[in-house]
Amino acid sequence: MKVLIVHAHPERRSFNAAMLARSLAVLASEGHETVVSDLYGMGFNPVASGSDFRERRFPERLYYDREQKHSVSRGSFSDDIAAEIAKLVWCDVLILHFPLWWFSVPAILKGWLDRTFANGVAYGGGRRYDTGGLRGRRAMVVTSTAAFEGMCGPGGLVGELDVVLWPIQNGTLAYSGFDVLPPFVSYSVSFVDDRTRDGYFAAYEARLRTLDTTAPIDFHPLDDFGPDWRLKPGITPRAVGQMRSGPAS
Repeated sequence: MKVLIVHAHPERRSFNAAMLARSLAVLASEGHETVVSDLYGMGFNPVASGSDFRERRFPERLYYDREQKHSVSRGSFSDDIAAEIAKLVWCDVLILHFPLWWFSVPAILKGWLDRTFANGVAYGGGRRYDTGGLRGRRAMVVTSTAAFEGMCGPGGLVGELDVVLWPIQNGTLAYSGFDVLPPFVSYSVSFVDDRTRDGYFAAYEARLRTLDTTAPIDFHPLDDFGPDWRLKPGITPRAVGQMRSGPAS
């Protein structure tokens, strides 16, 4: 398979950098072709602006998503965006490597998503979720946190990580058509010993060796929703974002 890894950590001696190195070694041993976008190493510009387009459909006012769609048809993205879109379209599997900062991705990765998941490529024209522009591909979040595992579950201080990761896993990856694999999470990496870290590496290797067979997270397909954009009567919510909120009745 063709694997794109987007790595977002500023320190080359970090745990995340070690995870990236382990990814490259294991994927090579499995015969996969791998390309890395090391966002900090590249000096990637995360700020979306009018300079992202070599020509503009609306020069008087910036409609960013509409300019993206125009640039898809005209081949007029700036060189840095064009290069990242080419990698995205090329891959069979997308892996996002990042530390969990403030319940989200680092700003540089958010900017990569904003600029690369373009209208006309990842979505647009009614394409979303199981009809998204990047359907047929797989994606996986690989993240680390200083939080302890017990903090990241039902009743935990941080809350369940499938809720924390909902915006990226559902709102970006699944929305664009990816089959989203369960995330790989390394807990309390700043506080555990080397033996525990070695355990994370071993478990991660096992996940990488089953990229093509691991069952994806079950998100609702478009057909589960009615013309009011809500789940149709009789369909039980099963994705965390569609679950009933508030106290049980």
